[in-house]
Amino acid sequence: MQQAIEEGFILDVLRNYTSYKLAFKLANKGKEWDEKAVEHAEAMKGLMRWVRLHPYNISQRVQIVVEHFREMVTPLLDGKAKAMVVTGSRLEAVRWQIAINKYIESQGYDIKSLVAFSGEVNDNESGPEPFKETSTEMNPDLKGRDIREAFRGDEYQILLVANKFQTGFDQPLLCAMYVDKKLAGIQAVQTLSRLNRCYPGKDTTYVLDFVNKPDDVLAAFKTYYTTAALEGVTDPNIVLNLRTKLDEYGFYDEHEIERVVAVELNPGAKQKQLEAAITPVADRLLKQFLAAKNAFKEAESDKNEAAAKAAKDKMNVLLMFRADAATYQRVYSFLSQIFDYANTDFEKRSIFFKYLLRLLKFGREREGVDLSEVVLTHHNLRNKGKQRMKLAGDKYPELSPLSGVGTGEVREPKKAYLNEIIEKVNDLFKGDLSEQDKLIYVNNVLLGKLLESEKLAQQASSNTKSQFDNSPDLDSEIMNAIIEALDAHTEMSSQAVNSRAVFEGLKEILTGPSRLYELLNEQNSAS
Repeated sequence: MQQAIEEGFILDVLRNYTSYKLAFKLANKGKEWDEKAVEHAEAMKGLMRWVRLHPYNISQRVQIVVEHFREMVTPLLDGKAKAMVVTGSRLEAVRWQIAINKYIESQGYDIKSLVAFSGEVNDNESGPEPFKETSTEMNPDLKGRDIREAFRGDEYQILLVANKFQTGFDQPLLCAMYVDKKLAGIQAVQTLSRLNRCYPGKDTTYVLDFVNKPDDVLAAFKTYYTTAALEGVTDPNIVLNLRTKLDEYGFYDEHEIERVVAVELNPGAKQKQLEAAITPVADRLLKQFLAAKNAFKEAESDKNEAAAKAAKDKMNVLLMFRADAATYQRVYSFLSQIFDYANTDFEKRSIFFKYLLRLLKFGREREGVDLSEVVLTHHNLRNKGKQRMKLAGDKYPELSPLSGVGTGEVREPKKAYLNEIIEKVNDLFKGDLSEQDKLIYVNNVLLGKLLESEKLAQQASSNTKSQFDNSPDLDSEIMNAIIEALDAHTEMSSQAVNSRAVFEGLKEILTGPSRLYELLNEQNSAS
């Protein structure tokens, strides 16, 4: 990447990178959740999705995108410059397209947008019929044209995408990208690199990121900036170990594998033949999981702990089998391109698992989370300014080899109360709404100072977490950090110094959600 940039083959897309931070508060008017536990991960996911799809949230981002495009991008390339908006889901793409067209029309701007997503999207809030790329509400003037071809001309200036055109899309007129999707690793590099194509007169690009942390994006790019290096070597025996583990589950036999492979390799085979070959295996496993699930519920009702554990173990074995089969297929597809396993049994299992996994739907049920009484009470989208994204430096991340596959375990979902979850979300995101936000104060100020303490680093490495939490040195180091922060955060520090309750609250956050003990040990391991 460095050589390509220096020699003018591509542009440095991080030169004008601006990040935004969302702050919001939620309130739950209903009381029905006070005593009902919900799955923590699913509730958090549901709440965040609800906020992202909230009309006010989208409208604020749309306004930022359109006004930035008009002010900064339109003047580029003699008015031919284009932009891409990367959304987090197909549903978000639909909502964005409706909102952006509405805003452009209300302002009377001479701008036209396209939206690209696959399949159909059902969104009763936006319209009674499913939405497609070809729907009149989405791309009314497309008239059967390919989106790539339509966007190439002068008619359209902004392209909204959802899991499309983030890789392999070559449009040199792209000068700006507005990111509203979580990106990581190579995906961040591939997505933002849609902007790096050279074009006569093109020397400026813009990235406005509503979601990702600048440091994470920079780390992803630095991996490929000089020389992409591996920190270790992938062991080709991973596939052999996985094959052995999967066979030992005893959920299929060689005859069933051969039956599916024979249909796959027969050019004249019909879909019904494939279904007849794979369905008996899938049905058997689905019935085993359902039986174990029912047995678990019955044992819990009868308060039979031994029977409940046995049923739960059976469910977990089936869930782990499915995860291992998916891992086998992914790893084999990669390694078989560069390593000859000299045994067709590996390929046959890859074919078998490909069709089996499509049918194994067990364990994906989610407890519903009622968000009908949740309301958005505060919203603030703050421009954090242009970030210093310096690719050249001393340290560059290395690519990790494949390792530890097939060694996972099924984890119990963490349970929490909905109101508690809302409270945590508010704690996490309300920092920009108030200078008094204790979590920002703890994580951005106190935690940073405590991680520099050699005394605490030594205690964390030689004590259990319980011993560390009760260390008198921890109290004194926290107090030192509070006093050091007194000038910049007078009111918060004064409260902590003068109130034991506030001090204990800060300590509880530091040793709990802020993971002071764990971070110190991670530091110790890295040094």
